Amino acid sequence: MPRILYAIQGTGNGHLTRALDVVPLLQARCSQLDLLVSGPPADLPLPFELTHRAQGMGFLFGKKGGINFVKTFLQFNSARFLHEVRHLPVESYDLVISDFEPVSSWACKLREVPCVALSHQSAVLHPAAPRPGREDPAGRAVLKHYAPSTAQYGFHFQPYAPGIFTPVIRQQVRELSPVNEGHYTVYLPAYKEEILVERLQYLSRSVRWEVFSKHSTEAVTHGNVQVWPVSGAAFLDSLARSAGVLCGAGFETPAEALYLGKKLLVMPMKQQYEQQCNAAALEKMGVPVIKNFKDKNLDKVDQWLHQDDTVAVDYPDQTAAVIDQLLREQLHGKKSARNVLL
Repeated sequence: MPRILYAIQGTGNGHLTRALDVVPLLQARCSQLDLLVSGPPADLPLPFELTHRAQGMGFLFGKKGGINFVKTFLQFNSARFLHEVRHLPVESYDLVISDFEPVSSWACKLREVPCVALSHQSAVLHPAAPRPGREDPAGRAVLKHYAPSTAQYGFHFQPYAPGIFTPVIRQQVRELSPVNEGHYTVYLPAYKEEILVERLQYLSRSVRWEVFSKHSTEAVTHGNVQVWPVSGAAFLDSLARSAGVLCGAGFETPAEALYLGKKLLVMPMKQQYEQQCNAAALEKMGVPVIKNFKDKNLDKVDQWLHQDDTVAVDYPDQTAAVIDQLLREQLHGKKSARNVLL
């Protein structure tokens, strides 16, 4: 059985929640599975032992709707990143799988070792995936070169092409029994608590909002707005009981909301090409999108609150089949049309 390195981007929670299902499947299919996580400390630590922990090239969320590029730049240590790349022993594994993780990807590129992408980002880059109306060449270049790979297996909101699969819906979500208790779950990690409370109360002082904030350290109530620090169990409970979900145009949270049959409204992060692409895909599916919290966009939110429109999706549990296909094709040298080199 093979020795595998599975490397995970730790910025944001989506990569880590996907790993909850992927890791046990890989463990059952190899003689040794080593795990690497890079990026800032995560809100949702993995319940698995890590073999490698790296600084990598993580992004830090801002408080006004986008990435804090100043803090991101200041926390990035290029000398340490190069040290991590040079000393990661990728050549000692039979297979390296990267979920948009840059240290493993660049270590493989440096040593000319194959690196297989198993990520949402590889699907976003596929020529068949939806694009925003206004292209962003710089943003696309960052997405393409951040974690280079030699073969790609991607997840997206729809199977737009061979090699693109529907989302990994973790078992914790599949086991939920969704109900509608009337509140709205909010996850906009690029906004600080004060902005969210002010804008949500401006929208409505009667609607109950349950907000999960990366910038909050304790639970607090502001009238009809309840705010909690990010917590996996509390968030899933709120999601399952919600009337709808207002969140960024990431991948896992919108996918889980759609799977649970919740009405959804997304607000892509500013200057974040991947989220702009996700918003374009969701809008084509019928999900409303707003650019920001400015007054001119709030009518659309108000309209969404007073409608019960949902978007039906079919997200079967196919993660094991995807893993089996990846291992079969990459370990036994079987080339496939599904591996589109980007």
